[in-house]
Amino acid sequence: MTRRGLEAGDERWPPGLADLDQLGGPSGVRSLWVEGELPALPGVAVVGSRQATVAGLEAARRIGADLGRRGVTVVSGFATGVDGAAHRGCLGAGGQTVAVLGCGLAVDYPRSHSRLRTEVSVRGAVVSEYTAWDAPRAWHFPHRNRIIAALSRAVVVVEAGEKSGALSTARWAADLGREVLAVPGSILGPAHQGSNRLLRDGARPYLDVSDLSDLFPECVTPPVSNRRRKGALPRDPDPRLVVGGGSHASRLLTLIEAEPVHRELVAQALSLDPAELAVLLGELELEGHVRSLPGGLVARARW
Repeated sequence: MTRRGLEAGDERWPPGLADLDQLGGPSGVRSLWVEGELPALPGVAVVGSRQATVAGLEAARRIGADLGRRGVTVVSGFATGVDGAAHRGCLGAGGQTVAVLGCGLAVDYPRSHSRLRTEVSVRGAVVSEYTAWDAPRAWHFPHRNRIIAALSRAVVVVEAGEKSGALSTARWAADLGREVLAVPGSILGPAHQGSNRLLRDGARPYLDVSDLSDLFPECVTPPVSNRRRKGALPRDPDPRLVVGGGSHASRLLTLIEAEPVHRELVAQALSLDPAELAVLLGELELEGHVRSLPGGLVARARW
């Protein structure tokens, strides 16, 4: 895949990045490395926790897909969890996406996203301000969040704990005058504390794609097509949805919270058939860890 450098003032330089210069200090971006072709910008940033719940992953996938079907570019940070689900949802719906890395383009990080990266590069762009072999350092990620915000007209926070890095993207967006939205979540667990506080402090609630219609008129109309574009690569499963280490019971309890989710999502996450899941849920319900609800839903019984 061809990689090229862009500098401020180039014809293909994303216009939103110029807004960072108004913030002063080290906020500005002078050069950018691009793998693939930048799609239409500004887009919508979809961000959230790396340790997302099943419900959070499904919400991010659905938001990405809704935007992708309507031709709105999805921007995110390519991390595990919400970011990866948003990229996959967009690509699966035939859309285009931009992944902003916290390392150089020559670094395979996160390794679990290797196949996803190929598809992003083919159907959108992977970008970084860091030189080719720059390692993914902790401070790179909150710093790269300013680029995610600048490339977007709105930032949707799907699921964020009290100290989630996604809140950094929301702060950059507010400083840049971008719209900040958050998906409302349960108050009974830690997964939504940060995103719910954004709502308390004035962020707009995101309930469906029509909540972006004032910024993107195409979000008012139904999608043109639900078919995937020709040439799309098979999607690799998100690593959070693959059983790895520990029992199925402990894995299940890390994936669900007090907000109900459907049994089918849990079964897919644990690679269990319905009968096996029924036995597992029955045992956990007897122990008081989970509760079964009407409509095939299940939820944590306590925290």
